[in-house]
Amino acid sequence: MTPVLLAGMAAVLFGAMTVFVRIALGSGVAPEVGTFFTILPAWVVTVVFLASQGAWDLRDAWPFALAGLLAPGLAQILFTFAVRDAGASRTSVTVGTAPLFSVAIALIFLDEPLVAGLVFGAGLIVTGGILLASERTTPTHFKRIGLVYALVATAAFASRDPIVRWLATESTDVEPSQGALLTMSTGMLMALGFALVMRAPTTRRAAVAFVPAGVCYGLSYVFLFEAFFRGRVSVVSPIVATESLWGVFFSWLILRSSERVGARLVGGAALVVAGGVLIGLNR
Repeated sequence: MTPVLLAGMAAVLFGAMTVFVRIALGSGVAPEVGTFFTILPAWVVTVVFLASQGAWDLRDAWPFALAGLLAPGLAQILFTFAVRDAGASRTSVTVGTAPLFSVAIALIFLDEPLVAGLVFGAGLIVTGGILLASERTTPTHFKRIGLVYALVATAAFASRDPIVRWLATESTDVEPSQGALLTMSTGMLMALGFALVMRAPTTRRAAVAFVPAGVCYGLSYVFLFEAFFRGRVSVVSPIVATESLWGVFFSWLILRSSERVGARLVGGAALVVAGGVLIGLNR
């Protein structure tokens, strides 16, 4: 499978995961424990994928565990709170701004050139964000602090991507399944530690509620790592950013009454995705 197709599958599954997280939180499960119960089945998916390849020797893959501190560790914790406070569709649009963060990192730390296409793409993303922030018809559960959580989570996701790609190019003996498992393992331990510190109640009902989200997340992660091991960040990240449109679509399809998906939200998502694609074409 090509990096483009793999990244596209990761985007679809990530968008679906966002909606399933919202559904699980709607059942009354605390977000403090929601992240752990999302990552746990996702971790199982990565274990199954690794088992299918028989690549159990993880000695050379240990640096990927450090990337897991950023995402899914910190990023997924904040992401869960963002979905609770801002909703699935609006969190999806915000997370779609990841290419903007990726470009900023590249300009500052990698001395990449600033070209007109990058500026225009960033402008589209910012415009989409303004449309999202200026919405007048928001759901009753909406809190703007959720967008702040989503932005910080996006920065963590975007920081993880170049690290994973760099490790993938430097660690030639490491399989994508090994990298996915180690990052997911670190994220799971971090989420478990957060739940224990916050003393969030862990029940069977809570665990079951997040299984659909976790399975989608695990499959998305597997496809994402396969894409990063085959293609550049500048190709993969903008395609993954189309999860904004998928998140909005699935929210409209499944959560139509509670998410209140309007024209500004759809327009903002379209601008964010267009900006991400333009950035990818000019990297």
